[in-house]
Amino acid sequence: MTHETLRISRHGHLGRITLDRPRALNALDIGMIEAIAACLARWREDREVRTIVIDSTSSRAFCAGADLRALITLLRAQGAGAARAVFRTSYRLVSMLAGYPKPVVSFMDGIAMGGGIGLGGHVRHRIVTETSILAMPEVAIALTPDAGGSYLLSRAPGLSGLRLAVTGGRMDGAQAIACGFADRMVPSCDLAQLVDDLARHPAGRVLDLASHVSVADGGWGDVAGIDAVYDAPDMGVVAERLRNCDAPWAQADRAALAQADPFAVELAWRAFFAARALPNLDMVLEQEFRLICALIERPDFAEGVRARLIDRDNAPQWSCRDGDAVDMRQVAACFAPAPLSLDLPVRSHSQG
Repeated sequence: MTHETLRISRHGHLGRITLDRPRALNALDIGMIEAIAACLARWREDREVRTIVIDSTSSRAFCAGADLRALITLLRAQGAGAARAVFRTSYRLVSMLAGYPKPVVSFMDGIAMGGGIGLGGHVRHRIVTETSILAMPEVAIALTPDAGGSYLLSRAPGLSGLRLAVTGGRMDGAQAIACGFADRMVPSCDLAQLVDDLARHPAGRVLDLASHVSVADGGWGDVAGIDAVYDAPDMGVVAERLRNCDAPWAQADRAALAQADPFAVELAWRAFFAARALPNLDMVLEQEFRLICALIERPDFAEGVRARLIDRDNAPQWSCRDGDAVDMRQVAACFAPAPLSLDLPVRSHSQG
């Protein structure tokens, strides 16, 4: 099957969905999301398809996230309701992938961020390589970790997930495994052979026998120091501790927080702990949807996309200049019920 930005194919008992939008780092638009969901619905009923692989034609990126330019254009032309519908379709795909009855294998080779984590981070077998760069960088565009990212962050060891949520920090392959975003690291040069093997043999057997890279320590460095800073009652205390810490990682965190939207940072902080208290991915997705529905109507979202992706001046003018200016009542209001539900889990044979 051909699609303008997807390659959908069959190899023996393997169904393969390959993202093919390399110039946009495989950013997901609504057409791609709907095509992937429709393909998965067909293959669920096809007894000849026993395993699914999701990968990319680009060694640079698995998927850099949602097509934010398209979302902003849609938001301006058709309003928040149209943009909410895109997020709803995307989150329902995440739920579908997480509960898919057949083994799904994602090759998160290269960049996998935001919606890319939604596509590759919740399936049964999650592969990273020596070139992988994973992140939930939404606070930089005035959003909060979504696409199920806050579920994974809230389950990460210690407070590493909280730090990543509020700073948008990046993980390499080893760190991604340590934080629960991936399961196994293999050399990128072995991915083609893995596809051939998965076409002929069960996924569990293939991956158990595949060569892999040891990631014993996770590569986080000063874990105790990081937890000591982030084990705090609020972001104000974290910011003060970071100012008084000379460690290189603290300097990097200060720089990231200085660029992020203060409102989104406060929201991500609260969302992290709220997600921790929710029992499953679908409930976290419902929470994320409520938050995103509120955030896309704030002017800061469009400003963040302008500064990061359109004008690329990296100088967003946030409505809140610092954490002290954030109205916490407005943050709390973002957790109110969304205008519509995701209606999860996805049990039907389609995403409709």
